[in-house]
Amino acid sequence: MKGKHITFIGLNYAPEDTAIGLYSTQMVEALIDAGAHVNVVTAFPYYPQWKIAAAYQNKPNYLHEDHKGAKLYRYKQYVPESPTFLKRILHILSFTKGSLFNLRKIKKADLVISIIPFTASAWLGGYHARKHKASSWIHIQDFEFDAAVQSGLSSGGKKFMFKFLFSLERRILGKAITISTISHKMIAKLQTKTNQPTYYLPNWIDENQVNPATAKPHSYLQSDKFKLLYSGNVGDKQDWEYFIAFAKALPQDLYEIIMVGAGAKYQQLKETVHQPNISFYDPVPFAELSDLLCSADVHFLFQKTEVLDTVMPSKLLGMMASEKPSLVLGNVASEVKTIMEHANAGLYFSEPNVKTAIDQLEAWRLDPELRKSMGKEARNYVVTRFSHKEILTNWIHSLTQLLIK
Repeated sequence: MKGKHITFIGLNYAPEDTAIGLYSTQMVEALIDAGAHVNVVTAFPYYPQWKIAAAYQNKPNYLHEDHKGAKLYRYKQYVPESPTFLKRILHILSFTKGSLFNLRKIKKADLVISIIPFTASAWLGGYHARKHKASSWIHIQDFEFDAAVQSGLSSGGKKFMFKFLFSLERRILGKAITISTISHKMIAKLQTKTNQPTYYLPNWIDENQVNPATAKPHSYLQSDKFKLLYSGNVGDKQDWEYFIAFAKALPQDLYEIIMVGAGAKYQQLKETVHQPNISFYDPVPFAELSDLLCSADVHFLFQKTEVLDTVMPSKLLGMMASEKPSLVLGNVASEVKTIMEHANAGLYFSEPNVKTAIDQLEAWRLDPELRKSMGKEARNYVVTRFSHKEILTNWIHSLTQLLIK
């Protein structure tokens, strides 16, 4: 790896410090620590607010930065305030056009790493790899086309378009030397799309970044009530109709719901839900994340039950690392269910029944020792199996072996 030139292509990167932006940044930092020269082709920071970050709004459309040893090539992509299906396409096309120009500035590459979403990044990666006779590695954080179908975005006249998109996806994946993704079920899904070699590269957790032993009470969670926390993207994959029904049925004198996040559905949800025991906040800085997560009594995540295999929510690792139990709704065949049950990390349920959730919360509220023991088991599970250092060290070793061949 030492001395190798790597081009890394992905829409999300630092200073974005949540979700894909966080993981992509840490992947590049691991490459640099291993001695590689890394060029990053990325967008202007915009996620999860879906708005160009204030510090970048007056920057030129094409921007070159140095960040912790990496050379960054940014393009100021189109960002819709309300991301509809058509606007998302324009968003992707905008990034693709600007990134194609940025790639021409990079004169040497031994390896190209592309992050999906978006599949356009992998198309760009294939183009760049062919130009420089380099190897191409694709890492899939989310099957964006499958996710769109399962969220109902492919209905009506869009069916022909999605048939084309899945065909395009297969051709793009077929050009990579290796394709990694973040869960075993996503590996199985990937193997129905391509015959190329696959690699299990799960998202990870740094046990020191979310640590109840060092966390302080967060100002958002100072209520004397039993505190339920949702922290993360407020998007299409979560079942917000179920959340609304759940929130209305929850005893307001006993429970406080704290929503911390941003995303395509955030403003709509904030305008729809009006209860004195529900508070909405913008995302906290990464430095406050441990305090926030560890200050809750219980975490909750309500996924649409029809969504399967397209995502392994990275937020689950932080929830479990906080040493608090989690209440999760999702598909009966989800890998999240397997992990939660093996870890004894809380309740995973697949029927959107409000009574099921409230009965479990009451049991936890009345039994602090049960919550404590489940929380400890959850944290032990993630820091043992999803260690930041171990996962990235093994990945760097695999890349090194690939470049030696």
